[in-house]
Amino acid sequence: MDLRKLKKLIDLVEESGIAEIEVTEGEEKVRITRSTAPQQAIYAAPTAVHHAAPAPAAPAAPAAAPSASPAAPAARDLTNAQKSPMVGTFYRAPSPTSPPFVEVGQTVKAGDTLCIIEAMKLMNEIEAEKSGVVKEILVENGQPVEYGEPLFIIE
Repeated sequence: MDLRKLKKLIDLVEESGIAEIEVTEGEEKVRITRSTAPQQAIYAAPTAVHHAAPAPAAPAAPAAAPSASPAAPAARDLTNAQKSPMVGTFYRAPSPTSPPFVEVGQTVKAGDTLCIIEAMKLMNEIEAEKSGVVKEILVENGQPVEYGEPLFIIE
């Protein structure tokens, strides 16, 4: 691959804020990944805000918001959650008429397909990182996901 093309790809990754890009040209394949450690902390904040947002939406119960915030972290332990390896659109099934890859309560093995994330018109099958039982599916079908966003809880 031409060095000028590589430089343009690197500039694209830096300017657009995407975490990773992979390009295949003939038999040559290039993957450019940006360090995303600070972004993971950024993604954690919107998740916490997202869970707390429905409580203030009820105007009649302002006292319910403080009690909902402490309960949310206790209800979910996301430290072992299967996270999204990329930005894209989450799909539970290979097609709209097909059954989902996995359901809550189903036992999966490491390497089993859990979902598809569409990124830049490419369908990427996301495989289980570990074996266990699917305890919870944290994302709705067709919903956009961010890099590092928890998708499944598998224990």
